[in-house]
Amino acid sequence: MAERAAFWGAWLAAAAWGAGALWVQFAGPARLGAWAALGIALLAAAGLRRLGARFGWAALVAAWLSLLFWYQGITPRQDRDWALDVSRGVVARVAGERVTLSNLRDFDWTSPEAATPRWITRRYDLADLESTDMITSVWSNPLIAHLLVSFGFKGGEHVVFSVEIRREEGEAFNEIGGFFRQFELVLIGATERDIVKLRTNFRKEEVRLYPVILSPEARRALFLAYLDLARRLEEEPQFYNTLTANCTTVVYHLAKRLWPGLRPDWRIVASGELPAYLESLGILGGEGALAAREAAALITPRAQSAGEAADFSAAIRAR
Repeated sequence: MAERAAFWGAWLAAAAWGAGALWVQFAGPARLGAWAALGIALLAAAGLRRLGARFGWAALVAAWLSLLFWYQGITPRQDRDWALDVSRGVVARVAGERVTLSNLRDFDWTSPEAATPRWITRRYDLADLESTDMITSVWSNPLIAHLLVSFGFKGGEHVVFSVEIRREEGEAFNEIGGFFRQFELVLIGATERDIVKLRTNFRKEEVRLYPVILSPEARRALFLAYLDLARRLEEEPQFYNTLTANCTTVVYHLAKRLWPGLRPDWRIVASGELPAYLESLGILGGEGALAAREAAALITPRAQSAGEAADFSAAIRAR
């Protein structure tokens, strides 16, 4: 009985996983052909099982190995026809205390999809790094938020890092594709007037900004961890994954490299609960109960009122 349950469990898993992967990676007649090949292989395994369990298992294992061999051949690339807003990942160069960031996005958005593009280069002194803010952006389900991290420097300048899917031109995100290597991963570096304003003023998302309490050493280490991620993605592309390599889990793994004792938590996946997670770690800034801090953190109305203010970063932090 146990062997039979294991066989049919593995058979159903191959059917579900294989059908999903083939649906994402193929289209049109090629998809139908791939599904047909998978169906024939699984029907053969089911039929051969009638001759004996070992025959069924041999055919099923062969089907699984064929799927995995094909899947492992799908590799991430740097040279696709990318959508403009994710066409360039941030490039970081560190020389002592001096950091040069190029391919920083500083677009002038005119709608949720259209912008006048501008890519800039900025130079920073690590000694001038003085703040870290967590920015969360909710567009539908309050349990799911996009995470951005903003680093502030003396003089009021901020640079924001955002781990995102690297969409091709005309491509739209979907969660299933995120499970099956449809999208590469990109680290966007941007100004707040670009990446925050896009979400508050054009996409009309619910955006909150929370100060994060870190020591100067920890703040510097986290900033450099982002730069290391930029270097690694520049050298070798990676795939986005809806669960294991998304906007929050990638940041969690960056932080875990700095603080190995950092334990996983369900709120890393349910990213809308990140403020509560940071509060449990004792690093969420603000005053009062969590609900009061969440209310004070909402910056969408401030950003919309700021309009074309010269100092957008100051405007969204004004109380």
